[in-house]
Amino acid sequence: MQTPLPNIRHQSPEDLRSFFSQLGEKAFRAQQVQEWLWQKHAHRFEDMSNLPKSLRETLASQFSLPALTTDATQFSADGTVKSRFKTVEGHLIEGVLIPTEDRKTACVSSQIGCSLSCKFCATGYMERKRNLHFDEIVDQVVLINQQSEASFEQKLTNIVFMGMGEPLLNYSNVLKAIEKISSPEGLHMSPRRITVSTAGVAKQIRKLGEDQVRFKLALSLHAANDAKRNTIMPINETNNIKVLVEALNYFYQKTGNEITLEYILFKNLNDSAKDAEELTRVFRQVPADLVNIIEYNSIDAFQFTKPDEAEVQRFMDILAANKVNARLRRSRGKDIDAACGQLANKAGAAL
Repeated sequence: MQTPLPNIRHQSPEDLRSFFSQLGEKAFRAQQVQEWLWQKHAHRFEDMSNLPKSLRETLASQFSLPALTTDATQFSADGTVKSRFKTVEGHLIEGVLIPTEDRKTACVSSQIGCSLSCKFCATGYMERKRNLHFDEIVDQVVLINQQSEASFEQKLTNIVFMGMGEPLLNYSNVLKAIEKISSPEGLHMSPRRITVSTAGVAKQIRKLGEDQVRFKLALSLHAANDAKRNTIMPINETNNIKVLVEALNYFYQKTGNEITLEYILFKNLNDSAKDAEELTRVFRQVPADLVNIIEYNSIDAFQFTKPDEAEVQRFMDILAANKVNARLRRSRGKDIDAACGQLANKAGAAL
C-alpha cells in the first residue's frame, strides 16, 4: 500500500525552509508557500503562481494539500446560512454563518460527530469519527468568511466553537487553529472575538488557564444542580458542578478572560423558580460576565419542549431580581436545522 504524501499544511515553517534548502532553493520560497497556504488559502499547488512551474510540480510530488469543500448550503429566512462541509476522505461536518446587523459570526465544528451524548443535542446521537485537524477548522472559517463577504459584503467579526463536537477533547488542534486564525500571517482576527464553548471538561479548562489562552470561554451548563445535569449531560458524572466552578475560577485567575454560562430552558425540567435560584447560586460562584438563556430547539430524539413566553419571562425576572446579568438569546436558523443543538448533517441539496 502506497504511503500517503505528508500534508504540507502540517509542516512547520522550519520544515519548509529545510525542504527548500535541500532543493538548493532560496529561503524566501518557504515564506511564499506559507503565504499561499495561510493568507491566500490556496488549495492547489498550481495556484501558487509566483513559484516556478517546476517547483510547483516538485511540491505536488512530495506533499498533499487536502482541504474541506462545501458539499451543500441552506439559507434560512432570517439570513442564517448553514453549510455542510466534506473532508478529503468524505466525512461530513456542519458550520453556520449567523448574521446580525453589527456582527457576522461563524459557528464552527471541532470534531466529526461527538462522544459526549448530551441528550438535547443532535450531534450527541452521532458516532464520533475523529477529531478535525487544525487546518480543517481553519478551512471552515475561511469558507464561512467567503460566504459572509459574498452575501453581506462584510468579513466575519466573531467565531464561536459551538458546532459539532467538544472542542476541549480536540485541544491541540483547536488551539493551533485559533493560533492560525489570529496570527498576522493568517486571518489576523483578535482572539477576544473568539469563544470556545465546552460541555465541561474540567481538566482541560484548567489547562486553558495554564496555557494562558486569550480567547473567551463559554460553559454549557443547562442545569444548575448535579442530579438534573446528570440526566441530560452524562459528562457531569465525572465533571460535576463543584469541580467545574473550581476549574472556571482557576481559568479566570490565570487569564482574566471573559466567561459566559449557557443555559437552555426546557419545559418542566430546568425552568422553575427553584432552578432560577440554583442558577443564581452558581453564577455567584463563578467570575462569569453573562448568562445566555437559550431557546430550546427541538430534535427528534429528545422529547422535551421549550417553555412558553410567560414562563421564560418569569425565569428571566427572577434572575434580574437576583442581579444576574442574563440575556435571552433567540435562536437563528431553526427552519434549516441550523440552530443551537440541531447540527446533525441534515442539510439538503445546495440552493
